[in-house]
Amino acid sequence: MLKCCVAIMAYNEEANIGHLLNALLQQRLETVSIAEIAVVSSGCTDCTEDIVREYIERDPRVKLYVQPHREGKSSAINLLLQHTKQEIIVLESADTIPGPETIEKLVAPFADPDVGMAGGRPVPTNDPHQFMGFTAHLMWNLHHRISLRHPKMGELIAFRRAFRQIPRDSAVDEASIEPLILGQGMKLRYVPEAIVYNRGPETIHDFFKQRRRIYAGHIYVQEMLGYRVSTMSGWRILPLFLAEMKADWRYFVWGPAAVALEAAARLKGFVDYNIWRRNPFVWSVSETTKNLEKVPELGA
Repeated sequence: MLKCCVAIMAYNEEANIGHLLNALLQQRLETVSIAEIAVVSSGCTDCTEDIVREYIERDPRVKLYVQPHREGKSSAINLLLQHTKQEIIVLESADTIPGPETIEKLVAPFADPDVGMAGGRPVPTNDPHQFMGFTAHLMWNLHHRISLRHPKMGELIAFRRAFRQIPRDSAVDEASIEPLILGQGMKLRYVPEAIVYNRGPETIHDFFKQRRRIYAGHIYVQEMLGYRVSTMSGWRILPLFLAEMKADWRYFVWGPAAVALEAAARLKGFVDYNIWRRNPFVWSVSETTKNLEKVPELGA
């Protein structure tokens, strides 16, 4: 039996934290055991902590660790690493919902001692018939295609406890963990069957805010850790974008527009990091990504 700790880093997640904890407590497991569900509250000012405490009373596996002030997600992960004793840690974004067998499928590859990190497949709940929803689906479909060839982790990951901490000023925790695992001779594994539902930005403003921050974070990882994530290469993405095209007007009109938005956001991220020397490891929340709808596991 593979035991794991499922860790959730939370900042004002009262809208989703209860749904997420329910989904985790109801996981269908065979070869995997969830020994602990740890929530790190990082400067929460809403009812997140109260909701988690209700679940602590229901199930002793649920634990709460509190950071009085918001210090960034990487700092919260380091706090978690100080407390958990589990060898395998699942890190799930607080604004997502896993499928009913997702944890089993994500952790099962760790039966191979050479596997050091695994990533699930994010699936957005946005309406693909709206421009921003189409953009969210396009971006994550491209992420999926890239990950099948060159694993790229995001939203839901699992990793071996092979290090004591990650850089606290990293804005992209998953990308910072990848080189720490590879540097110890272990493998990355993409598990597309491990579905996790998320919500893409619903406004151009939120899209820019999210994507520029992520790209600046990837530049940080490249500069500080000497590691280039697989999605940074536009030449690698281009043929996959062409393969994603369908005989649908949206792909010919909205597709290029989505690519232009991503390119503009990356340019802003490049300027933020290289010109203004901004490293957004404590970032402004994109509010439209917090409203999960039409998630099968919620019965919506």
